Amino acid sequence: MSEDNKRRNLGRGLSALLGDDPMTTTDSNAESRGPMVLPVAALTPSPFQPRQVFDEAAIDDLAASIRERGVLQPLLVRRAPGMNDIYEIIAGERRWRAAQRAQLHEVPVVLREMDDQEVLEVALVENLQRQDLNALEEAEGYHRLQEEFHHTQEDLAKAVGKSRSHVANTMRLLALPDEIKQMVEAGHLSAGHARALLGVNHAVELAREIVEKGLNVRQAESLAKVGHGAKAPRAKSPGKEKDADCVALERDLTDLLGLKVTIESQGGGGRLSIQYQSLEQLDDLLQRLGRPG
Repeated sequence: MSEDNKRRNLGRGLSALLGDDPMTTTDSNAESRGPMVLPVAALTPSPFQPRQVFDEAAIDDLAASIRERGVLQPLLVRRAPGMNDIYEIIAGERRWRAAQRAQLHEVPVVLREMDDQEVLEVALVENLQRQDLNALEEAEGYHRLQEEFHHTQEDLAKAVGKSRSHVANTMRLLALPDEIKQMVEAGHLSAGHARALLGVNHAVELAREIVEKGLNVRQAESLAKVGHGAKAPRAKSPGKEKDADCVALERDLTDLLGLKVTIESQGGGGRLSIQYQSLEQLDDLLQRLGRPG
């Protein structure tokens, strides 16, 4: 496969492989075009699955749905290398886990012949497009594609609809201490919090302090500058104290964007301000808000 074709395939995700992509043409390597049925016991997770943390409650909910309606979307699989009559799950491991809990014996699959690179690419893009990965799983997926298959950050950014700076900043999280990575994986710290701790002395102690005090990203950035044990900065109050709903919304937007968000109420409307510290942060924000091109 040429480099151009590899780059095109990286961004097409599951739609091309399941036959929903208008760019799809007859592929001599495809083992089947329509779904088939395989025993649940004949399937195994892929070593290239980028997601390591599964939401057990969400799987229970999916299992309840499967009991009523069955598995509506086929899993994407390939023949497991070196294993007879065993099939490796490329996409759909959550459905497979839920099907087991629902006590199904068979599930619909689409069988494809794919090499290791294609498996990792599809698994990563499919999870990212559905926003199923935490920041560290996303970073590790980018790292593997870059190191093992020589994709550039620009290729990866185009494939997943992110800015190059987002890919670069996400990959930087891999340099964090293991304890901080565990906090991110557990959902105690956001990616924005974690980025504030990159290259900072006593990062683990600061991370614990951020979690204990429930600091937002902006406060975490300020704390990282002044150091462990310092008093966490408080947001300035403009004359009239903001109501709790407004403060909570500011905090949620700040955590979501990784940038300080301020809301000022003015009569029936108001003003929303987003603070950024570099053009790279602004470019990343615009890409996430869907700027064309």
